[in-house]
Amino acid sequence: QVQVVESGGGMIKPGESLRLSCTASGSVYGIYAMGWFRQTPGKQRELVAIITNNGMTNYADSLKGRFIISGDSGKNTVWLQMNSLKPEDTAVYYCNVHRSLYYVESDYWGQGTQVTVSS
Repeated sequence: QVQVVESGGGMIKPGESLRLSCTASGSVYGIYAMGWFRQTPGKQRELVAIITNNGMTNYADSLKGRFIISGDSGKNTVWLQMNSLKPEDTAVYYCNVHRSLYYVESDYWGQGTQVTVSS
């Protein structure tokens, strides 16, 4: 199994920045991508950003340029730098880990960390 732990969420004012962290542990061999998703009440979980173990990234179009994902494949850790935060960024942010191991592809999720943007 893979354990996924996020941290860094909290309450922040509009226009400010926040940095989230996610670390995978356990059976980490075979992980090739990690990323961030977010979800608000009554809405489907949506992609924020993904990074592969070779550094390729993919962002939601509306967030590209404002959010930055980075990672350290050796540490199985990713970060999400969120800049110029807006109230609509308020959500539970979930870290996702994608693993391909012995022809089996699996997704693992963290428990989520709450980000609240409010004045």
